[in-house]
Amino acid sequence: MEYVQERVTTLHDLGDAAPSAPTDRAAVVVPMTEREYAGLAAEQVLSELEALNPARVVVPLRASAERVPAFREWLDGFDLTLEVLWCDGPRVADLLAEAGISGERGKGRDVWLALGRALDEEFVVLHDADTTSYSRRYVQRLLFPLAHDFSFSKGYYARVENDRLYGRLFRLFYAPLVRALRDAHDEPLLEFLGAFRYALAGEFAATSDVVASLRVQPTWGLEVGTLADAFEAVGFDGAAQVDLGSYEHDHRAVSGPTGLSDMSRSVGAALLRAVEERGVDPAYDTLPARYRETAASFIRSYATDAAFNGLEFDRAGERDQVETYADAIAPPGDDDRLPAWSETDLTPAEVAAAARADADDVDD
Repeated sequence: MEYVQERVTTLHDLGDAAPSAPTDRAAVVVPMTEREYAGLAAEQVLSELEALNPARVVVPLRASAERVPAFREWLDGFDLTLEVLWCDGPRVADLLAEAGISGERGKGRDVWLALGRALDEEFVVLHDADTTSYSRRYVQRLLFPLAHDFSFSKGYYARVENDRLYGRLFRLFYAPLVRALRDAHDEPLLEFLGAFRYALAGEFAATSDVVASLRVQPTWGLEVGTLADAFEAVGFDGAAQVDLGSYEHDHRAVSGPTGLSDMSRSVGAALLRAVEERGVDPAYDTLPARYRETAASFIRSYATDAAFNGLEFDRAGERDQVETYADAIAPPGDDDRLPAWSETDLTPAEVAAAARADADDVDD
């Protein structure tokens, strides 16, 4: 049974761990969209949270106005201290515009709004609602390090489903790109980013002070940006990663408006912006070629691992994905991060009032 430590403290599931954790001092943020409404995965998540009884649950909701009343009614049926934060109403939009906060709308922006509401609690946990294997133990495991002198923890798990390796954006884009950068630059942030077993996992927990310092990416760069800010806030010694065990959720196509290709551009921009801020000057003329070479080595390793375990492996398909992702390696462009809650005049209470008024309007 594997129990090797990484550069960041790594907590392993060596026997179905269900550690004691300060759930009564934690807010759990669970972003949802219309597709989660009354779904089996979301029902299981909320039912498990009922049994856990955290201090509060905040659901940032991205949905059309006509779906909001039914969504609120459904969520009211759970025995939880739960706040629905509708992120798409006109008052919320006006409030953000008045504060000079604009730009692309996406999951990251919704999460940022909800994180502000979660700051009243000592600890904050974030995870998705589309996880068919969800267990209350995820929250317990993520919170456990925070009660033991750590300030940030991130979940990891193996993405193996239907006899195939998944986690493709992490395996084929993020990990090879970080290694290619590390081979060329002696920068501690790159070592930190490379130390996490599943850096693009959406599940993390942190103290409210750390959460208040995060400059959240508005779209798909959320996880990378969070790790970079966590490094600035707590460093190696304040961070841990936690084995969440079995984990299954939806898979995305490579192409399309919400596919892995689009996501790679946001992830790449967030990563490259973070290292540039640390003084790294990536050689963009040669980096795509070095990434391809590194990714080819990764594919060889994945193919061998898959064969060892009797899994299907599409080597040609993986090479094609690498070629697609290579197009995302470019200077990061304009910085569209949302401000840290500790550095903005906008208050979470104002956001909550605007979101509540918007939702009440469509209920009438």
